[in-house]
Amino acid sequence: MEPISQRDLSVNALAALARKIDGLSEFVGRATSWIILPMVLVQVTVVLMRYVFGVGSILMQESVVYMHAMLFMMTAGYTLLHHGHVRIDILYREASPRRKALVDLWGVIVFLLPVCLLTWWVAWPYVATAWSVLEGSRETSGIPAVFLLKTLILAFAALVAIQGVSNAIRAGFVLLGLKWPEGESSEREAR
Repeated sequence: MEPISQRDLSVNALAALARKIDGLSEFVGRATSWIILPMVLVQVTVVLMRYVFGVGSILMQESVVYMHAMLFMMTAGYTLLHHGHVRIDILYREASPRRKALVDLWGVIVFLLPVCLLTWWVAWPYVATAWSVLEGSRETSGIPAVFLLKTLILAFAALVAIQGVSNAIRAGFVLLGLKWPEGESSEREAR
């Protein structure tokens, strides 16, 4: 049996890290997607209450905003994992796997990570201030948890950034001509 080299250990560790990140993005995305059902039901209820019975509920209206924010902010990493974000696909679609990997790596390093870091850096004081006073709704009967809503900004930046790291690892494998370790689906390799 051949001993495992330090390079093989590093390659396997990077692949394991990418898999863990992908698993987290998949879990968070699938779990959060279930918020769609209560969001739609609450919105329908709000509309019926207002236009059929003439009764309004600020708490219910705000809950739709919270659920909508949670849905989009928490599933951004999942969407990145599944290549669902908008991109200019005219040249990318026909590119070789190596060129796609180069574009992906460049995009993560030059655009995605700096924007995520900037978002985190700018949002941190905003979120910290909200937590320091446990900021609530401006409306008397609103949800007293605006601090949680604002925290979604940091969660968004973190989830997208770490998924970007996973995508960069995969692009690096392609660019370096490394074979992805056992146990990976061919769908992710083929992209």
